Amino acid sequence: MDGDDRLGRARSFLIGGVVGASAALATARRSRELARRRRQRMLHPAGLAAFEEAPCYRELIEENEPADD
Repeated sequence: MDGDDRLGRARSFLIGGVVGASAALATARRSRELARRRRQRMLHPAGLAAFEEAPCYRELIEENEPADD
């Protein structure tokens, strides 16, 4: 009977280890994906921010600025 209890605890420990390891891998994969999305958002802004960064918009603003002379 003592051998069955040990076997059950060992099996439970191994299954728990596999489940825990898979959860850790899933969390790491998710955090890498979130970091990649943040980098993409910084490099390629959306909406008005993307328009304001465009070279043609900057030239237009520079042309329309009043001269300080």
